[in-house]
Amino acid sequence: MQLTADFFQQTAKVLTVSELTRSIRGILETKFAAVWVQGEISNYKQHPSGHQYFTLKDQRAQISCVIWRDTMAPLRQPVADGAQVQVYGTVTVFEARGQYQLNVQILQPRGAGLLQAKFEALKRKLEAEGLFAAERKRSLPRFPRRIGIVTSPSGAAIRDMLNVLRRRAPWLHILINPVRVQGTGAAQEIAVAIRELATPNEAFAPVDLIVVTRGGGSIEDLWEFNEEIVVRAIFHSAVPIVSAVGHEIDVTICDFVADLRAPTPSAAAELIVPDVMDLQRQIDRCSRALGHQLLNRVRDAQQRLDHARETLQRCLAHKIDSYKRSLLHITRALQARSPARELMMRRNRFADLHRRLVACPPRLVENAMHRFQRIEGILRVLGPDATLRRGYSITMNERGQIIRKTAEVRSNMKIRTRVSDGEFGSEVL
Repeated sequence: MQLTADFFQQTAKVLTVSELTRSIRGILETKFAAVWVQGEISNYKQHPSGHQYFTLKDQRAQISCVIWRDTMAPLRQPVADGAQVQVYGTVTVFEARGQYQLNVQILQPRGAGLLQAKFEALKRKLEAEGLFAAERKRSLPRFPRRIGIVTSPSGAAIRDMLNVLRRRAPWLHILINPVRVQGTGAAQEIAVAIRELATPNEAFAPVDLIVVTRGGGSIEDLWEFNEEIVVRAIFHSAVPIVSAVGHEIDVTICDFVADLRAPTPSAAAELIVPDVMDLQRQIDRCSRALGHQLLNRVRDAQQRLDHARETLQRCLAHKIDSYKRSLLHITRALQARSPARELMMRRNRFADLHRRLVACPPRLVENAMHRFQRIEGILRVLGPDATLRRGYSITMNERGQIIRKTAEVRSNMKIRTRVSDGEFGSEVL
């Protein structure tokens, strides 16, 4: 059969390369939203722009991968050809070359994906049981005297911790319960060591808190601190526990159940004990502040005392002056009413009266005689006897009352009449 141009125009739309590539890209990105892929790294290259390019392959196929500059945090271990890894990312198409590739968002050593799934499953289980509840977490003692450390005695973590603890808290008693921190059976050793330190024992004095620690590493290296036996040992501990496992970016299930999670072993040492130098500086500041306060109080008391003294002196002076004035007034009053002075005045007055009494009687008698004679003369002229001698009389009733009107008399009334030489009685007819 011969195919003509009309046939193609009638049966199919002619696509450009860009259109076809874009269509394929859309199908891939829709079909494979995000996937985990494992394989071996080859042809690794970091571009000056910061983007990283490599090929992920296995025995039968390969796929191009790219890690954009701002997609992931820097890796703890550098990427190199031949490394067996697991990557997580989205499938897309690099249209300029017409090839599909994987935009990587997570890169981890091969096998970590299974451990991560196991980590998440155990975390969800224990969280549902309430092992991570914030209300059950205890506060650490502010000034611990004895601490227990569960770790490897030969690791760098214990050396770093001891250096910081000796510098910050020379008084601290440290009890190390040595264990293996990775490998088969290490989780059981760690759990037993925690229980030994948390349980009262005659072999050693009780500790104030326990630190579970080790240095950094891969998820496989830290896996013993994700085992359920260790997590439950921390949960049932009667002593507060600090988890200081790995570096700041490392997270274990022990971190969630512990009373405090420290980002590093050295940071744990700084968190659990105060710095002796800081304490000394605080003591010095408090001492200076206390001295300043005491000095201010003493000065204030002295000022109040001076003020009170001045007030008291003024009050006493005023009282004394008032008492002096009162005493002077009383003294003058007493002097004015002195018995001797009063006696002298009375003697003088008596002497004066005596002189007047001696000198005045003849003259007084003479004056009195003259006044008597004058009054007697007036009485002789104006008195009733003189009137009677001129022919008048005075009529009185039985009671001796003078009768001045006829209306004051009645028939058979006895009356008395006084004339110049005597009286006589009569009866009204």
